[in-house]
Amino acid sequence: MTESLRERVLKQLRAEIIAGECPPGMIYSVPSLAAELEISTTPVREALLELSNSGLVEPVRNKGFRVTRPTLQDLRDIFHLRDLLEIDAARLMLATGQADLELLHHHAEEIERAVEAGDVNAYLLHDRAFHGAMFTASGNALMAQMAMSLRDRMRLFGIRSASGLQRQRDSVPEHYRLVELIAAGDAEALVVLLRHHILSWEPVFTEAWVEESPRRKRLHAESDAS
Repeated sequence: MTESLRERVLKQLRAEIIAGECPPGMIYSVPSLAAELEISTTPVREALLELSNSGLVEPVRNKGFRVTRPTLQDLRDIFHLRDLLEIDAARLMLATGQADLELLHHHAEEIERAVEAGDVNAYLLHDRAFHGAMFTASGNALMAQMAMSLRDRMRLFGIRSASGLQRQRDSVPEHYRLVELIAAGDAEALVVLLRHHILSWEPVFTEAWVEESPRRKRLHAESDAS
């Protein structure tokens, strides 16, 4: 299936925001972004409106769309909900027996290649695809949609920090092990590993959020004073 312009822009902007390449407070101008991408303003505006619906940006009158900053409680709440939804989706996936093991293994290999190459964006792309395939195999389309929406609301503060890069390296064998446990139908071990796989990121993001907060306040104060 051919990817539409809107989908391409949406994927690019979402990846940039989630990975922290576009920091909170940054303004996306629809005309400027369209000119940069050499496309019309319509797919850009549609993509930004969709990101606004998911809470990643907010409209700013006569300026464009501003990247939002989640609170620390927002991050904690998302991790809590992800734990609930993704664990339940994994149990349903095993019950349906519909998991595409070949596809999952492919994404696990791509995740390993991305980590070896130090390509964080590729890591995020294939990690998202890996878990998206698990959600789809649950057979519950609404749950899969909600789980992906929560992942897409995450802000990966510290993803490129030393602890973030180490967590990426640690996750490589975890993805392969998840595929093995799915193939074996071992629900108990799968739940234990998946919960660790999800929640081990929380201290990475939380620490980076806390460290960035004073710097962000100083920048806002300087901006207000100018």
